[in-house]
Amino acid sequence: MQFDDDADLDTSEVQDVRGSRVPGGRATIGGGIAGLIALILGLLFGVGPEQLGLSSGDTAPAATASSQAEVDQACRKGSDANTREDCRIVAVVNSVQDFWRAEFARRQGAYSAAPTVIFTDRVATACGTATSAVGPFYCPADRKVYLDLGFFEDLRTTFGASGGPFAQAYVVAHEYGHHVQNLMGDLRRAQDGRPGANSNAVRVELQADCYAGVWARHATTTLDEKTGRRLLTTLTAEDIRDGLDAAAAVGDDRIQARLQGRVTPENWTHGSAAQRQQWFYTGYRTGDMARCDTFR
Repeated sequence: MQFDDDADLDTSEVQDVRGSRVPGGRATIGGGIAGLIALILGLLFGVGPEQLGLSSGDTAPAATASSQAEVDQACRKGSDANTREDCRIVAVVNSVQDFWRAEFARRQGAYSAAPTVIFTDRVATACGTATSAVGPFYCPADRKVYLDLGFFEDLRTTFGASGGPFAQAYVVAHEYGHHVQNLMGDLRRAQDGRPGANSNAVRVELQADCYAGVWARHATTTLDEKTGRRLLTTLTAEDIRDGLDAAAAVGDDRIQARLQGRVTPENWTHGSAAQRQQWFYTGYRTGDMARCDTFR
């Protein structure tokens, strides 16, 4: 995975709140994947923050002057994204949103951009306050993606993924898949509150995986709308394998087997490892978001 060294990065699409203090009560959401599942249930099934052990009274922190200034200063060119993790996230966010702007202009109309908020430990959102234990998530209430960079180490050590830069890109692109669903009105399909292998919750997650694959297919040909340059210049077969490996690592069956020693499909919320790989690859192979209809 290689970015054009001379391409410009747009740090306005990333809000860095690392080091900020979130006011209010302590978030009590459970750690690890249990916390991740709890938060997703809350975001997609309409469960209130209090029911998840989240504080609903906090306000979202503004980007701290020092952390945002560091990102603005350090993450200027594609060469920075090739050498620095937070700059890589900026570049991936830029690439993903450049693609969806063009795709929406062709299919749906105007695309409404969503910033990514980089935080550490704890963050307040319009969906409630969450700790870093919940992993990356999209909040439809404020249309922002939230990410603690420490999750990428957890993806490798806790979830058993091989890691790599494109595994990180897959995670970011998946969350932006939820933003696309929100703009198109499909995200609400999961609000019936029912888990299970054939549930709408699973179908929503698999569609987000497929949308991530669609972006990956076009990533190296997508042009920055301001400069007309390609930001991401190279994706290798190994990169795609890393993405598929990351998708499998967060499959419900693998998580359940690791946590409880058995697989219970009736409790699935995201889909199996095989399903997540299948739908990411469907998006990547076809490059067509119309082939991502997991509801049919």
